[in-house]
Amino acid sequence: MEVTRILAVRHGQTLWNTQLRIQGHTDIDLDSTGRWQADRLAQALASESIDAIYASDLTRAYDTAFAVSQKTGVPLVADVGLRERHFGIFEGQTFGEIETRWPSEAARWRRRDPDFAAQGGETLSAFYDRCVAAATRLAQAHPGQHILLVAHGGVLDVLYRAATRVGLQAPRTWEVANAAVNRLLWTPQGFSLVGWNDQQHLQE
Repeated sequence: MEVTRILAVRHGQTLWNTQLRIQGHTDIDLDSTGRWQADRLAQALASESIDAIYASDLTRAYDTAFAVSQKTGVPLVADVGLRERHFGIFEGQTFGEIETRWPSEAARWRRRDPDFAAQGGETLSAFYDRCVAAATRLAQAHPGQHILLVAHGGVLDVLYRAATRVGLQAPRTWEVANAAVNRLLWTPQGFSLVGWNDQQHLQE
């Protein structure tokens, strides 16, 4: 049985990351630190035997992946299935602003209610299903190969849960750092975890 090796990476830093502002489907550029992180990521992955690169079509993820594509010569393909969760009316707001303006909705969000969606947004359960389906589809297309997926914090959180069988409502106890390298395997039985949150390439 041929496995698919997966490098899973969150996009580089944005201004809204530093402001703790919810991005979701809002298309925010990398900031100067994020561009530096993308460049360091590209250098770190230049020696990897990557067969395909896929990224969310949102600019912050696509540009992070593009740096790796430029460095390795591997073509980059955008995939909307790798987008961040849609947060509806929460987008553009800070965590504090959300709790002030929509306290009851914020409470359901904080306790990871799988059926909760901010107005105009996506439920946690639907988001989980979308991300796992997208990553599975891409992995299935590359048996025995090595692929890079560049996405978002929420997507990486879902992939960690899928690989470790941690429940959707369990509190997150693992870091999902910008531009860190995470390694997974995929077989028809699902995902498994190889390594997580490697940030050596981001050390000054």
